[in-house]
Amino acid sequence: MSSQHPEQRAEQAADQLPAHSEEERKEQPVARTGMFGAKTTGDTSGYGGLVVRQSPKVSTPRPYGGPEGAVEAGEFDEIADELERALPDFGDAIERVVVDRGEMTFFVKRERLAEVARTMRDEPSLRFELCSGVSGVHYPQDTGAELHSVVHLLSITHNRRVRLETTCPDADPHVPSLVPVYPTADWHERETYDFFGIVYDGHPALTRIEMPDDWVGHPQRKDYPLGGIPVEYRGAEIPPPDERRSYV
Repeated sequence: MSSQHPEQRAEQAADQLPAHSEEERKEQPVARTGMFGAKTTGDTSGYGGLVVRQSPKVSTPRPYGGPEGAVEAGEFDEIADELERALPDFGDAIERVVVDRGEMTFFVKRERLAEVARTMRDEPSLRFELCSGVSGVHYPQDTGAELHSVVHLLSITHNRRVRLETTCPDADPHVPSLVPVYPTADWHERETYDFFGIVYDGHPALTRIEMPDDWVGHPQRKDYPLGGIPVEYRGAEIPPPDERRSYV
């Protein structure tokens, strides 16, 4: 029996993402160049020639293992097997499965999201009764899938956790609401809409929940200004952070 702590085993053994050769990485589009925002010859860091390429979309091969590792088939394989058994056209609904650092994520086509979530909730062998949260992520370089909606599910019956992740483009930021399946998703979807601009179709009252109703923009998107510019709101102008106080 290993003397390692379960978290150590998960960190070392559960990352089953396949490695990519240098040739394969060179085929990926360039996400950014350089570092620290330097755009001129003033860059003395040595990172001016850094080329960061867009990460490829990976899919974890079997066995998926479980939260403590993936040496052999385990808890995550059971979840995938039961979902495949219960869900018609599993291969069409689930785009890929990623197991990383002891966590399992099903990437779901957005038009099939509600169906997959309902199956996860109602199937006795799965019984993910609780949606513990909905969050958003913005990947500006992920063309056609810039916005990601992430659903966190918990099975109280089986003491298991998984994630459902679906994507939508900036040009069509619509995702089906899961409030009819998981009522607890109500305020979480409102927050994700507020901060990322993802529109949850079918939500009973999709309004802002953190920012004022007349606020322009979605402040957790990566294309939203982080500061250094004046912000106008209701006739008042708030100066950028570097001008708000003086240390002289």
